This record gives sequence, C-alpha cells and structure tokens, in this order.
Amino acid sequence: MRRRIRLREFMAWLIVGMPAIAAGANSPDPKSAAVLDFELINEIRDYETEASQAAQQRRLILISDTLRSELAQRGLYRTVDNNIAANLIAEQKSLQDLRSCNGCELDIGRALGAEVVVSWVQKVSNLILNINIEVKDVASGTTLYTKSVDLRGNTDKSWLRGINYMVDSIEEKEQHLRCVLRNTEKH
Repeated sequence: MRRRIRLREFMAWLIVGMPAIAAGANSPDPKSAAVLDFELINEIRDYETEASQAAQQRRLILISDTLRSELAQRGLYRTVDNNIAANLIAEQKSLQDLRSCNGCELDIGRALGAEVVVSWVQKVSNLILNINIEVKDVASGTTLYTKSVDLRGNTDKSWLRGINYMVDSIEEKEQHLRCVLRNTEKH
C-alpha cells in the first residue's frame, strides 16, 4: 500500500512538474526564483522568552540566506534580488502571511520576473519543528514543487541541516527528472 501511494505521489509530481522541468531541461541557465524570507508559525510563542524569539528571528534570516545561496551555487535556480519589490513585499507582509495570502506571492514573483519560493517554519515545540517550501510558477499560479522537512531540535545546526537536506532533495529530483526526459527523448 505504501509503495502505491509513493508511486502515485511520484506520478502526480511528474505530471505537474514535468512541463516546468522540460522547459528548462536543455537550458544552460537555471530559471530565476524569488526566494521569499522564511516566516515562522510559532505555536508556543506565548511561553518563550524574548531571547528565544530573537534567536529564532536570526535563524529565519540565516536559513533564508542559506536557501538562496544553496539554490544558486548548485545551479538549481538563479535567485533574484527581492529588494526590487521590497515595498510590495512589506505591504503584503503587513496584511497577511505570504504563505497563505491567496495569490499575493504570485504578484511579488511577477514584479521580480521570476518563479516564487514561499517558505515557512512551523514550531510545535523546542523539539519538533518543520521547514516548508513551495515553488510556484507565476504565469499559471501552479505549484511546481512542495517540500517539508522535519527537524528535531531548535538550534542553528538543526535548522541548517534541514535546509541542506531540502536542497539535496530538490537537486536529486531535478537530476532524476532530467534523466527521465533524456531517456524519453531518445525513444
């Protein structure tokens, strides 16, 4: 049963993700992406100290910068400078969370001329957290990729390990799909 679910998930991802990957599969340049800063869903905020909250805000910046850097260094995306749309981003963030703003993230991506990566950390406790991303095509509004990584521990090291695992997974799936596309083109 578990294998069938995984096969279905893979096939669904292949159907949704294949056109996007195919468009860039033979392209020497990676697609552009606007990687929005991580947001925090903190379910225990009322029980935390100011120092703990400040440390988490610093970690959000750390992993946002690390995600951008890793995506660019590995050639998965060319990350764009979000400062061009800083006013639009600030305006939207003042109204709502970007992960659930009913399309405002697409407007930001369009303003930056890039796919948009929405990202957030959900903190259930100091032991249980997860990092989430969604990559969206701004032309169609289609979600191209989603990934969630569970963390154990609320430290710089655990958050960075989660980001590195996430980028490894993205890279692995992209390489696999490119291989599938090359084999499909041969037949």
